Amino acid sequence: MTVTIAIAGKPNAGKSTFFKAATLADVEIASYPFTTISPNVGIAHVRVPCPCKELLHDGSCGNCVRGIRFIPVELIDVAGLVRGAHEGRGLGNEFLDELRRAEAIIHVVDASGGTDADGNVVQVGSHDPIEDIRAFKEELNMWVFMILKRSWRKLTRKAELEGTKIERAIAEQLAGVGVTEEQVKAAIRGSRIPDDFRAWDEEALKSLSAEIIKLSKEMVIAANKADLAQRAALKKLRALEGEGETVIPCSAAAELALRTAARHKFIRYLPGDTDFEILHTATITAEQRAGLEKIRDLINDYGSTGVQAIINHVVFQLLNYIVVYPVEDEHKFTDSSGRILPDAYLMKRGSTAKDLAYAVHTDIGEGFLYAIDARTKRRLGERYELEDNDVIKVVYAQR
Repeated sequence: MTVTIAIAGKPNAGKSTFFKAATLADVEIASYPFTTISPNVGIAHVRVPCPCKELLHDGSCGNCVRGIRFIPVELIDVAGLVRGAHEGRGLGNEFLDELRRAEAIIHVVDASGGTDADGNVVQVGSHDPIEDIRAFKEELNMWVFMILKRSWRKLTRKAELEGTKIERAIAEQLAGVGVTEEQVKAAIRGSRIPDDFRAWDEEALKSLSAEIIKLSKEMVIAANKADLAQRAALKKLRALEGEGETVIPCSAAAELALRTAARHKFIRYLPGDTDFEILHTATITAEQRAGLEKIRDLINDYGSTGVQAIINHVVFQLLNYIVVYPVEDEHKFTDSSGRILPDAYLMKRGSTAKDLAYAVHTDIGEGFLYAIDARTKRRLGERYELEDNDVIKVVYAQR
């Protein structure tokens, strides 16, 4: 299963820097609006401890780095969002269309307050990033509201004449946005609108739209440029967690610098590390060393650059995935070619052994007989609920 995450926000907030830091993809980064015109798509990774250290007596499986496993996820860096996007302003239509594919959104915010509402560079601290968060949510809410408003007569007619439940009609209309009927039902309950849909006015539809976005698009706020932000500004952003937001300080520029330096073997560093080691100190200039020490200060303040922490938070906390390792030999933890722990699958928490079988291959799912816990050698039925870090062999009838 491919997990797809969108990176969104206004121009110049650091979206493309975040994307490049997470993927090391070649993207254009510049300090003017709409550098990103068409979406960039790349592969980032979640970071987890590899079970090989626990399972093997003779070292690494060969699929991890120093005991750390990196599992791919898809990132989409979409066009910068400006006010009025739902009405087509800026690249609004393109932006909103790209969000359809994503399970979750990383909202990159300029925590330093160094860009105005439209993404123009201004003096650091002169703009309140909380305004960007509210404006962003309002654009998403209005996006759904406009879809419902345009089709409301058709939806109500369908519900009245065809006997279709209104939640089903709405879900069908919003299927392209990634909204399910269950989410619509929950949104109706949570938005405190009249029970009779025929009494819904525009304000009711706006309330419903906001609740639908809240339930269907998981979101984390990446408080970017934390190294430039004033402490008071970051504290104000973190206070939003009391309103149900998730805010994680980060510096995409610092992460990009570290990953680039590691790629050129100037330092030893893995994404998400809490420190780095400078290699070949004689080749590092005084300016480069000073820059690296500033990044180290940032890491000491926040525990990391924040980029990897944000990706991991989205996948494991917001989207509730776990990691499962399918194998063919439960004694050696290998596939048929002898590769140790060759695959790591991201599965939704609550998935079963049979779900894993289907994830590996449809034929394996259809021929499922039972599974084996490779750690305990215990036999598992098709309804066994997978646990994080499980190593599982699937036994199936070949067809």
